[in-house]
Amino acid sequence: MAQAFCARGLKAAALMAAALSFAQAAEPRFNNPLVKQRADPQVTLHSDGYYYYTATAPEYDRIELRRARSLNDLGAADAHVAWRKHASGEMGAHIWAPEMHYIDGKWYIYFTAGRADAIWEIRLYVLENSSPNPLEGEWIERGQLKTGWESFSLDATTFALDGKRYLVWTQRAPEATAHATNIYMAQMESPLSIKGPPVLLSRPEYAWEKVKYEVNEAPAVLVRNGRVFMTYSASATDANYCLGLLTAPVGSDLLNAGSWSKSPTPVFASSAANGQYGPGHNSFTTTPDGKTDILVYHARNYRDIVGDPLKDQNRHTRAQALRWRADGTPDFGVPVAD
Repeated sequence: MAQAFCARGLKAAALMAAALSFAQAAEPRFNNPLVKQRADPQVTLHSDGYYYYTATAPEYDRIELRRARSLNDLGAADAHVAWRKHASGEMGAHIWAPEMHYIDGKWYIYFTAGRADAIWEIRLYVLENSSPNPLEGEWIERGQLKTGWESFSLDATTFALDGKRYLVWTQRAPEATAHATNIYMAQMESPLSIKGPPVLLSRPEYAWEKVKYEVNEAPAVLVRNGRVFMTYSASATDANYCLGLLTAPVGSDLLNAGSWSKSPTPVFASSAANGQYGPGHNSFTTTPDGKTDILVYHARNYRDIVGDPLKDQNRHTRAQALRWRADGTPDFGVPVAD
């Protein structure tokens, strides 16, 4: 009987291994890097079957859009300049982290910009386009997206759940004495405004969130398996950059900080073995059939940087399949080799 149980156990293990091998073989493969010298990537798979892509241009002076039927084709796709920085005043410097979202029949780009005369006066701004194809039509400036107080703010994203739309972003705390940046969230009144007071979801607490700088930034949201998963990036933008994770149950009060739990360790970090350093500022998309979740992020393929990391242009856009554990939580693994 013991031999029979052993045989059945070996057979079950073999079947499980075969299933895992098949699942891994069926995962999409990407020609990484997908797009060179483009950081802070955001990808939307729209109902027209196109992947729409935007990211931070290395010159920090414009917002580009691309589209393709396949993620692997984004690098060769035409880069359409949707908007350029102002020559003076606000929106005149540090054009960072654009995200494009389709809301109520219009396209919106949420982006970060400084002033030409005060480049670190970083704030959130919005563009709007009513064309069905966002590479066409006119992008209209809708001005600053007000968060309730004036301070260094960046990296806005938005998502809808249970009939409510939310804005999540990065900002320095009101009257902060340190230069730390935190993650905040508020319900949106319209695609251009929030209502109610913002809620602080996460601040740098752990050592891995405070390497060189105290940073929580670049939130991205994925709703799966009865939970809301929110990644964010932490620490300096060199090889120490990594992803943290917040989780809340679907149906909970997302504007109650107590609904969220925080991973005490990073969920995605540099891999010397794979030659990938500083992975972060991600977004989520899926395969065209919607069956496989995909993590899109930037990373460098070398560790050591000469000078200011913000002036190093070699953060490239990459993608890989996101796996799921039996308990319904995401398994980010490690950044794959090019």
